[in-house]
Amino acid sequence: MRLSWANFSLDISKKTCVMGILNVTQDSFSDGGLYFDKSAAIKRAHQMVEEGADIIDIGGESTRPGSEPITIEEELRRTIPVIEALAKGINVPISIDTYKSEVAKRALDAGASMVNDISGLRFDPKMPEVVSQYNVPVIIMHIKGTPKDMQQNTVYGDLISEILDYLGDSIRVALKSGVSEDKIIIDPGIGFGKTFEHNLEIIHDLRKFSSLEKPILIGPSRKAFIGKILGEAATGERLEGTAAAVAISIMNGANIIRVHDVKEMFRVARVADAIKNLEIADF
Repeated sequence: MRLSWANFSLDISKKTCVMGILNVTQDSFSDGGLYFDKSAAIKRAHQMVEEGADIIDIGGESTRPGSEPITIEEELRRTIPVIEALAKGINVPISIDTYKSEVAKRALDAGASMVNDISGLRFDPKMPEVVSQYNVPVIIMHIKGTPKDMQQNTVYGDLISEILDYLGDSIRVALKSGVSEDKIIIDPGIGFGKTFEHNLEIIHDLRKFSSLEKPILIGPSRKAFIGKILGEAATGERLEGTAAAVAISIMNGANIIRVHDVKEMFRVARVADAIKNLEIADF
């Protein structure tokens, strides 16, 4: 299995790809404020590439539980200068983490080459058209509700089946809009309208998502369910828990891991890949 577009090609048949999280925000749940400054964000992106990141995912709006949306103008102000600078300085794809089509379009014009949409193309009806127009990969994630209210109604009849149905519908919307079949990535949305038990179930049953025949991205990094397992550990104390979740996710079919701690999770992925494939991938 390979993701190929523009000047990039990622072979995910034997090697798990590492997506490094770069939140250019003041209020993200784990690293809010750390990279709000443009120079700090650029420095961190270069560091993540050196640590093994295959993709840099840049977001300008926090989508933590209970978060308030920001304006398009503010999101552009935060992200575009960073994307413009990095597009000239790093040789890995830049993903824009947004559910707004105008932000995605401006980011792609500035040098981004992927879209990561937490709404699964649901919040902005123009998003599929933008992705199709630019012929770039899109990450379609499952969410129940919106970031502001997603933890208020976390009731499912059948968790995995309902997520599969949601993602399947989003895939059909993308294809109908002209998005290429081979440029769609799915994400079951750890922590987005899910309880503690739901997050465990998703990772435990992750292989079921292979029925959609798309690369699977998983984002357990530093999430609250890890903190709960470890005795209400703070976000900065969830490294080992994240490593365990990442390793198990890889063994259960994840192709891309979205993480804060790139250096450590790159090493975890290397070992998990070697065990899973009974060989060390030559990358």
